[in-house]
Amino acid sequence: MNSAEFLPLVSVVVPIYNGERDLPDLIECLRSQTYPPHRVEYLLVDNKSRDRTSSILQTAASNPPSVSPLLRGGSHFNQITLRHLTENQIQSSYAARNQGIRASTGEIIAFTDADCRPETQWLENLVKPFVDLEVGISAGEILALPGNTLLEKHAARDNTLSQKHTLAHPFCAYGQTANLAVRRQILAGVGLFRPYLTSGGDADLCWRILRETSYTMYFAESAIVRHRHRSTIKQLQSQWYRYGESNKYLHELHGVDLMREFTTGEYLYRLARWLLKELPVAAAKSDLARLDLVDLLHTPIGLLNVRARAIGQRQAKLPLAAWEIDQL
Repeated sequence: MNSAEFLPLVSVVVPIYNGERDLPDLIECLRSQTYPPHRVEYLLVDNKSRDRTSSILQTAASNPPSVSPLLRGGSHFNQITLRHLTENQIQSSYAARNQGIRASTGEIIAFTDADCRPETQWLENLVKPFVDLEVGISAGEILALPGNTLLEKHAARDNTLSQKHTLAHPFCAYGQTANLAVRRQILAGVGLFRPYLTSGGDADLCWRILRETSYTMYFAESAIVRHRHRSTIKQLQSQWYRYGESNKYLHELHGVDLMREFTTGEYLYRLARWLLKELPVAAAKSDLARLDLVDLLHTPIGLLNVRARAIGQRQAKLPLAAWEIDQL
């Protein structure tokens, strides 16, 4: 079968927590997908939100789009099967994803997040690799939404969320659930996500699949979702703290090496090198007033991130319940 004839039934699962800000744009992106709408269902799972998420989902699930494609420059805008689900027992995106998986009917289960914006051909390109029966996981690329703040520009410059980082993980490649798809039949064998895990669940699931089965993973680079980077120091530090937590959890679950922490001397040396070498060199190359702050502050922002990740790894404690794997 060639890829043009390959149209499996797909279920797209999206966990949502307090998503009222993101849902209108997300739903529009889902309605704009080029994958045939009669071959896909979108399961949006409210995970104990305290805002207007539930009412927005109820309205979207019960009403077809009312905006004419002509008002959107002739863009593709479909009536889709959108299902509103809830996960009110466990506060965890992985528990919410499991709820969506159990309610799904597709042979391919795809994942993205509420704060992501899938491009129109995202799902079509994410599903294509499954025409190869040896492919069990398809990971698409994650790029940045345009951002105006210094921190957003810093993360975009480093391509922080790109799957290329996780696909090159020294222990074992994995894809992030912001842009991932798996065969349903595999989940029947290895199990679903660990519902009480709060970080690292995407790596855990991919590693169980790749290490316990003969299936392979494919990088569908043209299957693109755009993600909004953190815009405040507090948000950025929280993100990198969770990276540290994730590494500690995966160390406990899979034996992944812990990251080495910088010593105080190493932090001081890198800051001194930045002040005494990097800044003067940058100033000599160009008028300081015209230099990009993202370049000037790259080192101190990076050191703050490294420190937050180290603290997360040091303080993380894997809950006993996180060893539990849900079953289909």
